[in-house]
Amino acid sequence: MAKFKMNKEIFYYAALYKFVELSNLKNIKEQLYELCDQNNVLGTILIAKEGLNGTICSNYKNINNFINLLKAKKKFNDIDVKFSKSNSNGFNRLKVKIKNEIVTIGEKDINPNKLVGEYVSAKEWNELLNKKNIVLIDTRNSYETSIGSFPNTVIPNTNSFRNFPEWAKKFSEKVSKDTEIAMFCTGGIRCEKASSYMKKIGYDKVYHLKGGILKYFEETPEKDNKWNGECFVFDKRVSVDKNLEKGNYSQCFACKMPITNDDIINEKYMEGVSCPKCWDKTTSKQKMRFSQRQKQIELSKENKLEHIGQNTPSYKKFLDLNNKN
Repeated sequence: MAKFKMNKEIFYYAALYKFVELSNLKNIKEQLYELCDQNNVLGTILIAKEGLNGTICSNYKNINNFINLLKAKKKFNDIDVKFSKSNSNGFNRLKVKIKNEIVTIGEKDINPNKLVGEYVSAKEWNELLNKKNIVLIDTRNSYETSIGSFPNTVIPNTNSFRNFPEWAKKFSEKVSKDTEIAMFCTGGIRCEKASSYMKKIGYDKVYHLKGGILKYFEETPEKDNKWNGECFVFDKRVSVDKNLEKGNYSQCFACKMPITNDDIINEKYMEGVSCPKCWDKTTSKQKMRFSQRQKQIELSKENKLEHIGQNTPSYKKFLDLNNKN
């Protein structure tokens, strides 16, 4: 399992996805839920006719068991997996959901199973960065790119991956279709789907980072790592550094933006309510609602009660078994 050694006090994360044609989604959902439950795994897994996408968390043994059992299934024997670790659990519950897309671009006929760019491994990525006349595109959202990216990267500044096609159309009006394009994202799934779209609108030489930023961090020695900043992740850790350890950012509940310690000591910061980045963007009614929610969270903590998913059977089982293992 990558470069991590077993540690009973550490939580291990696996970000995984694969574009593969699936059918009988209800049956697959039930199998995945049972597989997670048997191995005491929490997190979120999305499935659609185009494939599987998810991030899960548990201890070392359970994560290994789950991945091995998943890979034993023919459809997922080569599923892409990125590992990281933390001293805290990033999820309160287990969710396995059926969706129209495993990552939503909102465009019909975009199918990486049929049309897709060329994979570039983490080990080959630095060579690509040094190529002349290649355009590097970060396909992530603006709140993600605000805390880190590769140098000399085009940043679309989209609020959602759904906005990428609109941005790409404008990009194509200015940049020749003969241009070599290299794209990346957190785990590889968005840039892979974006590569399918770029191919569809006429770009021929399209590359995407296999396994994304997380795989690049996992396989690239720190001295060779070209990344600037930290990488946003979609769980309680908020960000990870180049060593895949929990980063220095927190997150504002109101706007979901990553925030620094300087943001937290700012007079416009109120835990669970606002931060300097969104203070002027929410109404007083919204702030009041956020404040009431935060009071409930604090009250739950004071009384050692569960809140937001922590009273679910899967979470209680997770804590019980991980404390025993």
